[in-house]
Amino acid sequence: MFDTAIAGSLPKPAWLAETQKLWPQWKAQGDELLQAKADATLLWIKAQEDAGLDVIGDGEQARQHFVHGFVEQVEGIDFVNKVTMGIRNNRYDAQVPQVIAPLRLKGRVHAFEAQLARAHTKKKLKFTLPGPMTIVDTVADRFYGDKVKMAMAFAELLNQEALALQADGVDIIQFDEPAFNVYMAEAADWGVAALEVAARGLTCTTAVHICYGYGIEANVKWKETLGDQWRQYEQVFPALAKSSIDQVSLECFHSHVPPELMKLLAGKDVMVGVIDVASDVIETPEQVADTIGLALQYVPKDKLIACTNCGLAPMSREVAMAKLDALARGAALARQRYGV
Repeated sequence: MFDTAIAGSLPKPAWLAETQKLWPQWKAQGDELLQAKADATLLWIKAQEDAGLDVIGDGEQARQHFVHGFVEQVEGIDFVNKVTMGIRNNRYDAQVPQVIAPLRLKGRVHAFEAQLARAHTKKKLKFTLPGPMTIVDTVADRFYGDKVKMAMAFAELLNQEALALQADGVDIIQFDEPAFNVYMAEAADWGVAALEVAARGLTCTTAVHICYGYGIEANVKWKETLGDQWRQYEQVFPALAKSSIDQVSLECFHSHVPPELMKLLAGKDVMVGVIDVASDVIETPEQVADTIGLALQYVPKDKLIACTNCGLAPMSREVAMAKLDALARGAALARQRYGV
């Protein structure tokens, strides 16, 4: 009851990359960089296990960015001539690569870190991939001329890698779709359909992570414009409830999401965000347990997973470790309170 997991990313150590940045530059190259990525992955696996988390992730230590870590291994994309483009409905500008030809995988994308993680933990292993709609929102299209067509092309590639990750022994494959909270009507119209293509044929647990973004300034300012109630989930949750996806994440702690929206996910496992990623203040176990108690008004005990609101990548390593500990301690307290 109340399994614990992170959304996906964790801070990169200072010897691997720039710290507290969403798009950090690597500190090494070639074989030295590969070894540093492996070392960082093992460090965070140990940290998650030491904290007592039930589901372990690689912390996305081998990727510079959660989207570009995938698309860097796709043919048909020009990374040399990047362009500045507004992403997430122009919330902020980013330097993005351009799609200039038919999309094909160069080969395996995440075999190195997935197999490394699987070999070093006996706990459930979750691996994250960007969702097709979010990828489309983070690259410039100079070839397809149709975002749905391009999303389906990316979904096919994601499916290839997801099936390979399943063969690597991954227990949970999660697709990250923050764009679902930005383009709500499109998410319900074709975003969930693209997600189904990405998850096609998987027999492991499937998940989708939908958040209001990392705790960076642009996202914090955007949240301030959303009013007293954040109802973005309301449009896409019914479509996800009808989908084959097993688990759905949402922000809860320190958000203005009406908690009753969780009822729209009847039948699904719900990853409830009980850790705020936009604040360095460490949650107490009591706060985490209280948030779980709130969610239990709308989610059955056996369907609730305690999670972080989003990734912890831009945070300091010390704060992230403390928040992992708070997550595990709070879930343990909730089991004492509510485990009847």
